[in-house]
Amino acid sequence: MQQTDFTKGSITKALLSFFFSMLFANILQQFYSFADMVIIGKGLGDTAVAAVGNFTTFSFFITGFIMGMTSGFSVVISQAYGEKDFAALRRAAALSVKLSIFFALFLTGGGLWCLPPVLGLMQTDQTLVKDCLSYGYVIFGSLVITVFYNLLSAVLRAVGDSRTPLLAIAAASFVNIGLDILFLFVLDTGVAGPAWATVLAQLVSVAICGGRLYGMEEFRLGKCDFVSDWKLERELLRNGVPMALMNSVTSVGCIFVQSCINGYGVAYTSAYSVCNKYLNLFMLPGITLGFAVSVFSGQNFGAGEFGRIRGGMKSACLLALFWSLFLGIILFFFAKPLAGLMLAGQEAIAYTSAFLKFLSLFLVLLNLLFVFRSCVQGMGKPAVPMCSGIVEMAIRIGVIFFGLPVFGFTAAVYAEGAAWIGALLINLFSCLHFLGHMESE
Repeated sequence: MQQTDFTKGSITKALLSFFFSMLFANILQQFYSFADMVIIGKGLGDTAVAAVGNFTTFSFFITGFIMGMTSGFSVVISQAYGEKDFAALRRAAALSVKLSIFFALFLTGGGLWCLPPVLGLMQTDQTLVKDCLSYGYVIFGSLVITVFYNLLSAVLRAVGDSRTPLLAIAAASFVNIGLDILFLFVLDTGVAGPAWATVLAQLVSVAICGGRLYGMEEFRLGKCDFVSDWKLERELLRNGVPMALMNSVTSVGCIFVQSCINGYGVAYTSAYSVCNKYLNLFMLPGITLGFAVSVFSGQNFGAGEFGRIRGGMKSACLLALFWSLFLGIILFFFAKPLAGLMLAGQEAIAYTSAFLKFLSLFLVLLNLLFVFRSCVQGMGKPAVPMCSGIVEMAIRIGVIFFGLPVFGFTAAVYAEGAAWIGALLINLFSCLHFLGHMESE
């Protein structure tokens, strides 16, 4: 399969080609996550939807750490690829595997141990706890698969291969939906069934991505590549840990929001769970642009092509504005039908549709945040995104704490919008500062 070398050729053409392959992959990934909720809702009811959504809010604390860590590792790999230093690339890939195994084991133990007390801290309704635990123990017990799914797809993207992750996600989507139906409607497994379907689907993705990497000459790893190299390991951790902490710190704000919302009853919890599902779906173009910009800036940073980084950032901003307008219109005018697709209760539908309409106005801020944050990350400056994550968490917590008693459920979207504004400003000014400094040297 063709790999994209971002250090030469047309900037816009390379970004668009990489972007659309990744966008389809991310859409498919969210599709089977979305299908989970629809099938669970139709098969088990709104209570099960609320339970899975409630667990997902906490699980992002761990899965977000994984995604940030592997994304940070891939920055080092993309910079080595941009330099065309394939020996360094192989060492970075091998040591990323070693570090990922360690983090997978640590996070598995931590997740399983923390799940019951965290559900209590989140004020989870007692009618939801059993389903939260049934779903959560399966997901957390299989984190090693999640870690390697994220690592292998991130490594492929780092060297410009966005098509293999697309193929992997396509296969996993069919597997996931088929197993959802089998477990829920044939085997009657309850809410644990969709969790097992997700894990097995991820395993399919791991097999496909691993097979592709095994067949690439740049990744023919030998025993010498796995020998400890503290300098390189420190560089991997310097990029991976701040990005992991950024995601986890951001999720703390989401957990706080969820705990506040849980105190207002199951209707609020169900609505917020569905809102998060739609938020994850409609921010896909922004996430995809972030991945593309991170790889683009990483490769060009390694090659010393700083002018191309600025050009790529401008093209990405135009794409971000286009997708914000297009998806914002859909969200605003089809909020109520979208809410009714996964919910039955009229109160929960009303809360959800109001959230989605407000979200349509803030979507542009989120998409631009992904562009500038990923550009800074690709240039090897992970501390800035981490600090922006802390600011994002603080703003989200403050707005929801003081706003929920005054504005009701609408305060949830105010919290999101305000948090995105704060994080965007930090990453925007930092990105422009770093680019100006590098171009002047």
